[in-house]
Amino acid sequence: MSALAPESPVAGKVFPSPNHGERKDGQRPTMLILHYTGMPDEGEALQWLCNPVSQVSAHYFVFSDGRVLQLVPEMRRAWHAGLSSWDGDNDINSCSIGIEIANPGHPGGLPPYPDAQIDSVAALTRDIVTRWRIPATRVLGHSDVAPGRKVDPGERFPWQRLHEAGVGHWVAPSATSDGRFFSRGDQGMPIEALQAMLAMYGYGVRINGLFDEDTEKVVAAFQRHFRPERVDGVADASTIMTLRNLIATRPQAAA
Repeated sequence: MSALAPESPVAGKVFPSPNHGERKDGQRPTMLILHYTGMPDEGEALQWLCNPVSQVSAHYFVFSDGRVLQLVPEMRRAWHAGLSSWDGDNDINSCSIGIEIANPGHPGGLPPYPDAQIDSVAALTRDIVTRWRIPATRVLGHSDVAPGRKVDPGERFPWQRLHEAGVGHWVAPSATSDGRFFSRGDQGMPIEALQAMLAMYGYGVRINGLFDEDTEKVVAAFQRHFRPERVDGVADASTIMTLRNLIATRPQAAA
């Protein structure tokens, strides 16, 4: 990467951040993590990602109007995921590329992502996953890898549109309805089976047969990405069927 040549053709230019380091053990990117900035002013959000005091950064920044900047070289370890895990990986920063999407997030009412912005996110992510051969099941939100601690890019992020553009794993969510459900305090074999399915897909959850606070956070994170109609941390039939369908349709290369 140079001042004139961002690594992705979707990025207009390089706007360098000093906040990066070496990837642990020479790892290459095998994950793509999407974030929202969570700040009302996108210019201030960009400056914060490039301020050495902040100790945060991402590889790319996408403005609401669709403009894209590269902040950190792809082979460098940007500081975007923090304490997080997925499918046994506990240093997500060392194995991922991070994209910050300008949106005020939940503190600002989680407004819809503009079409121009999502078009750019789709083009950028498609380019990255193609060049790095990132599996569809490893294109995730910050909330997936840090359940409860993070909620971005939020339940209004259009994951289906990315999937239709050839990025990420998605199935149509099972319709919500009344009926049997599992929630905090429940325990037994059904809870153990639910936890095992979440872990099989990649979520960091303990398999202990108890629907505890951590399990509730993971269920809510799953809903926020894959069943966004109702995000309540309650494992209803819709949530469980959507999870089963995702496991059943995982691309072979990511299984």
